[in-house]
Amino acid sequence: MLNIADTLHRWCREARPFALATVVEVRGSAPLPTGTSVAVDADGNAVGGISGGCVEGAVYELCRQVLHDRGAPRRASFSYSDDDAFAVGLTCGGELDVLVQHVDPTTQPHLADALDEVVQGRPAAVAQVVDGPDDLIGSTLSVRGDDRAAYGSVDGGPVDRAVADRARTLLRAGRIARADLGGPGEECPERLSVLVHVAATRPRMLIFGAVDFAAALSQQGRFLGYRVTVCDARPVFATTTRFPHADEVVVDWPHRYLERTEVDERTAVCVLTHDAKFDIPLLRLALDLPVAYVGAMGSRRTHDERLCLLREQGVTEDRLARLRSPIGLDLGARTPEETAVSITAEIIARAHQGTGRPLTRTTGPIHRAPTVTSGELDGRLGR
Repeated sequence: MLNIADTLHRWCREARPFALATVVEVRGSAPLPTGTSVAVDADGNAVGGISGGCVEGAVYELCRQVLHDRGAPRRASFSYSDDDAFAVGLTCGGELDVLVQHVDPTTQPHLADALDEVVQGRPAAVAQVVDGPDDLIGSTLSVRGDDRAAYGSVDGGPVDRAVADRARTLLRAGRIARADLGGPGEECPERLSVLVHVAATRPRMLIFGAVDFAAALSQQGRFLGYRVTVCDARPVFATTTRFPHADEVVVDWPHRYLERTEVDERTAVCVLTHDAKFDIPLLRLALDLPVAYVGAMGSRRTHDERLCLLREQGVTEDRLARLRSPIGLDLGARTPEETAVSITAEIIARAHQGTGRPLTRTTGPIHRAPTVTSGELDGRLGR
């Protein structure tokens, strides 16, 4: 849904009804992930895409039907056609489940407000019921940033509280996911599945060490959507002129800056100084923080010496196991630019539980889109 937030925001402000088709489940390989949407208004204007072209025509017609009927949400599945790879289906071999619903902005004013938050660059999440009791499917509820209130309604009772809690958790984690809720012994009495669409603030990439590798990494990090900070204690090197792609360049001792800055479960910490007087106090702190990634540059000899010094500083083995050092994947990288690709490739693999192996050497789905239960998600966030 939020992949087309700009247009949906305008349509909601204009009180323009539309049909919304959303990918709610992916099996196998598919070109676009769960949560991607297409919308069609009453004039036949369409925005977005869900398959890279394979099934867009069929989804468009389904949207037109739902708009005309103004009835209950409808589900459709699209998969590969063995008889004709160019028939209605996915030539990539995967399967998509799509939920199509009629949206009247006048009856769901919270959507316009949530979309306004998104287009203004502020964090918000919209939870959409995609499976469960028929009368709840398609219902939406939104939460915004640090606001404890929930907007919209699924059932006006305990289901709302459970859905809002799940939306807030995923918003803090900064990722779109489908979550199963409800059942015996839980606050939510109905068994249902919600797809939480998330627009979070940009995750942070903290780069320590104002070196050539940091310049390339800051450019790559910004390209991937990170809010990039470069920090170094040496003012002659830590300048905005040397790091034009960084959002922030800080002159300070690395560990002192890390002590006072904000991090979360999506933050990547990249230590490129390979100088013990900077590295050891910095890594000792970083490995104790709830961040997504901690990597440090250096040779294997440097890494071994670094581990000894960190152990002397009281860093435990389970904390040391979090350290990605030498930093990056084995791509044979030599230049700063190639090394930046190696580092960000490891960060991506770490974030999505990828193996880092060539796809020609792996089997199974290329894209991972697991269903997340409330217990699993709380566990991943250390609750």
